[in-house]
Amino acid sequence: MMSEECISLQHISKKFNENIVLKDVDAILHQGEILGFLGPSGAGKTTTIKILTGQLKPTDGEAFVLGMNCQNIDETIYEQIGIVTDASGVYERMSVYDNLKYFAKILSVPLENIDILLKRVGLYEHKNKLASQLSKGQTQRLILTRAILHTPKVLFLDEPTSGLDPTTALEIHKLLKELRAEGMAIFLTTHNMEEATKLCDHVALLNEGVIVEYGTPQDICLRYNKEKKYRILKSDKEEIVLIHTEENIKKLNQWLIDDEVISIHSCEPTLESVFLEVTGRELQ
Repeated sequence: MMSEECISLQHISKKFNENIVLKDVDAILHQGEILGFLGPSGAGKTTTIKILTGQLKPTDGEAFVLGMNCQNIDETIYEQIGIVTDASGVYERMSVYDNLKYFAKILSVPLENIDILLKRVGLYEHKNKLASQLSKGQTQRLILTRAILHTPKVLFLDEPTSGLDPTTALEIHKLLKELRAEGMAIFLTTHNMEEATKLCDHVALLNEGVIVEYGTPQDICLRYNKEKKYRILKSDKEEIVLIHTEENIKKLNQWLIDDEVISIHSCEPTLESVFLEVTGRELQ
């Protein structure tokens, strides 16, 4: 059975004067999935989120969130979505708890849910600390907690782990996977292709407003795996890359028989190398 369609982008284009930011963009996000829009700064990722959340109107095409046309968005939609963007801030003179209490009252969320969430994101011991005293990683976790306080059906995340240390980023990844498993639909933008590979069910590679590739991370990478190769680390610490040929497979088999192999890794391209091949440009 197909899960509920939470987001639909249909031939979306956006122009600012003569500057084309998005061009004929199509994508679908279902319940319990993470869809990644990937690309460098200026690719059109944030503009897509602004269209989907009713902050901008598309020049052409239609966008829908939970069945509602984004050009005529009703304020009730904000009771069903959560948003984390660069503009998401916190009230620095209020405590962590009071930041969430303020929004809990607006969104009619039971106050007992606050402590439950704070424990889940590892901020419970900081609940009485002023938001201004939090580290960058803690602040980002607070913003994310606020976005999911009302258990939205759709969560929009614009570069949620940008600038965070690896440990904090992994904690956020774990939470996002849990939210997906609980049925939340997550629309993620990032320029971090490794992050997208780990998290996303489907990704759109976006370059200058155009989707140049779309599919699961694995399918996209395999599509560009034109020559099978294997990276071998031998017991003498020699690292060798073998092309898949009959002669090399015999050689590899003999090494395995002789217990000379420490590790074997396939050399299919990454999303980042695919992006470079398709667009001719780096992600940064």
